[in-house]
Amino acid sequence: MFGQQEFHVFPADHKDSPGSASGDGSLARPWDLQTALNWKKSQLKGGYIVWLHGGIYNGRFVSTIQGENARDKIVVSAYAREKVVINGNSPSKRKAVLEVRGSHIVFKNFEITFLGEFPRRQGEKGFMVVDGISHVSGKGCSFFNLKIHNNPGSGIGSWKRTGGTTIENCKIYNNGYFSKVRGSGVGLYVQNASDRMRVIQNNFIFNNYYKGIQVWSASSGKGVEFIKNVLFENNVVFNNGLPAGKLVDNLIIASDDRSGVNRPRNIRVNSNVFYHNTDFNSRSNSGNAPSVTLGYNARAPIEDVSLNANIIIGKNNALRILHAKSLSFENNTIYAGYVHFNSSVLAHINSAKWKFSGNRYFTKRNKAFRISRDSDYTIDEWQKRFGIDSESRWNQLSQLELKPVLFLNKNHDYEKAYDIAVFDKLGGPVSIDPDKIEASGYKSYHIRNIGSGEILVSGSFDGSRKIEVPMGTFNGTAANFGVYTIEFIDEIKRRQSFLRKLFPWLF
Repeated sequence: MFGQQEFHVFPADHKDSPGSASGDGSLARPWDLQTALNWKKSQLKGGYIVWLHGGIYNGRFVSTIQGENARDKIVVSAYAREKVVINGNSPSKRKAVLEVRGSHIVFKNFEITFLGEFPRRQGEKGFMVVDGISHVSGKGCSFFNLKIHNNPGSGIGSWKRTGGTTIENCKIYNNGYFSKVRGSGVGLYVQNASDRMRVIQNNFIFNNYYKGIQVWSASSGKGVEFIKNVLFENNVVFNNGLPAGKLVDNLIIASDDRSGVNRPRNIRVNSNVFYHNTDFNSRSNSGNAPSVTLGYNARAPIEDVSLNANIIIGKNNALRILHAKSLSFENNTIYAGYVHFNSSVLAHINSAKWKFSGNRYFTKRNKAFRISRDSDYTIDEWQKRFGIDSESRWNQLSQLELKPVLFLNKNHDYEKAYDIAVFDKLGGPVSIDPDKIEASGYKSYHIRNIGSGEILVSGSFDGSRKIEVPMGTFNGTAANFGVYTIEFIDEIKRRQSFLRKLFPWLF
């Protein structure tokens, strides 16, 4: 039975090939999803693939698959480019649409969501907090090219016993609910007790009801550190809190451990975009819209945390550095009312463990640096008093300039496609040279909503023309910022597909 290396799963209610617990994983007798996720370690070999065939899988599921090692992982993936949706809006007491308890597994190319109507306000009849994915245990897992959206809880929680995990190329959006006091449910909640690095890269995390990325613990962990060893790289994180009516942190790295043991440590934040809706024609930039916060409790300051080459955009308090013992902050672009520091930083800011350099600050106040219960500083005063940021510069808000293409990465849902984040502070279209994204040989394209996949614009071009990406307010963004998928169309395959529909007997 287990000599084969590929196994097949169909929805239990599939009209032609229903999956069942009595199947053997073959195409002729496929499994249902929960049966596939119940594999025992003794039955597995490295490199096995579980194919999820197109359809809606209703229910909430627990994966106990255990891969053998990090080199030969078990893969659970949508088959080809078929659309696979795991729908958690189904009667169950489980607190996640997919709960993962297993090591060395790759989950890729499918959706985790709630379909249809469901209560999203605490206290309503039938309301229940349900996360998209709860990664409870198991090291060396990978979550790749997943859409995790519209769940009445957090998008994904990857907890302290899941070291070495990678979360890559995912879209995590519109997760959460209304609690009795505020929006709740974050896009991504990260912990790590392992010495193995956790990698979070090339994701879009947006419009969740509470924070975007939360690297956090509210407890001591009984003497165990589990907010450490995380790399965030090339993510686009924006407008978190917006569905609940209040923009909150796109990223927070902090601890509320009053014993001071469980401190955020060895966390790298490189080349990310953190954005909140902002009117770049306004000179005030007033109001609350924190984009990045570092530290929460003075007894558990961040240590050995670095931010390099990030774009941080928000309002008055876009960047808050509250409690930091050692911090590297270099080559970042900040657009804010001012940069806010808690007075606790005065005990550390002059030490060699604080490294600030090469930053560009755009603020509404020329006294751009505010230390609570101390003073506000111009950049000259800041550099002179603390001896940092010597290679950095300050400008007025109106002088902000960014490259029009902030992010570009291959999309894996379509044969030839790229995910992009674009910027134009006046809201004009952004031009993209198709040759720079390896689109030579293609003559037409679709521009899709990055979340829903809906086609927003279709067009064609020749070798001398650029693609114009129109700005708008899709996904709740201001007109100066947009996230899209550009799909290039193979004309030969499109004609073949058209002919196949008209003359199926020819193929």
